[in-house]
Amino acid sequence: MPRPDASALATAESHDTRLLRALAVVAGEKGLAATTVSDVVREAGVSKRSFYEHFSDKDACFLVLYRQASASALRTLRESVQPDRPWQAQLEAALHAYFAHLAGGPQLLRTLFVEIHHLGAAGAAVRREVMRTLVDFMRDTVNRDRDVAHALSEAMALAAVGAITELVLDAIERGEQARLTELTPAASEIVRRLAQA
Repeated sequence: MPRPDASALATAESHDTRLLRALAVVAGEKGLAATTVSDVVREAGVSKRSFYEHFSDKDACFLVLYRQASASALRTLRESVQPDRPWQAQLEAALHAYFAHLAGGPQLLRTLFVEIHHLGAAGAAVRREVMRTLVDFMRDTVNRDRDVAHALSEAMALAAVGAITELVLDAIERGEQARLTELTPAASEIVRRLAQA
C-alpha cells in the first residue's frame, strides 16, 4: 500500500486544524446551535467535502474541539504546579492560571461550558471524561505530600471540580468571563475545606 506524501499529510492536518479553529470562531459568535457546517467551511476556507473527510457532523467536530480546549486548560493547570511549595499554594497558583486561561477566550467559553450539555449522551460522556481528568489532577496535587489517612478522596475531589465548574458557569451567566481570576480565593477555599472533610 503506498504511503501518502508529506504534502498530502500536511494539507490534511491543516484542514483539520482550520476547521476546528473555524468552529471555535463561529460557535463563539453565534452559538453552537445556530452554527452550520456551511458557516464552518466558509470560515475555514475549505470545502464541505474536506469537512466530511474529517468529521461526521458538526457535533463530532465540536467534541474534538471540546477535548482539545480542555486538554489545553489542563496543560495550563499542570504547568503552573510548583512541587516545592505546599499543596495549598500550588493549588491556588494552578487555579489562578486555569481561570486566566479560560478568561482568555470569553466567546468560546460559553460554548464549551454551556453548549456541551446540549449534545446528549456523546456530550455527557466527553464532559465526564474531562471532569475525571480534572479530578485526577486535583487529587495528585493535593495528595502529593499527604499521608493516606488525610488524602483527598475521589468523591471530595469530584465535589470540588463540580463546585468550581458551577462558579465558572455562574460567572458566564452573569457575563463576567473576563473576571474569572477573581474566583481563585473561593475555589481554593472549596478545595481546602473538602480536603479536610
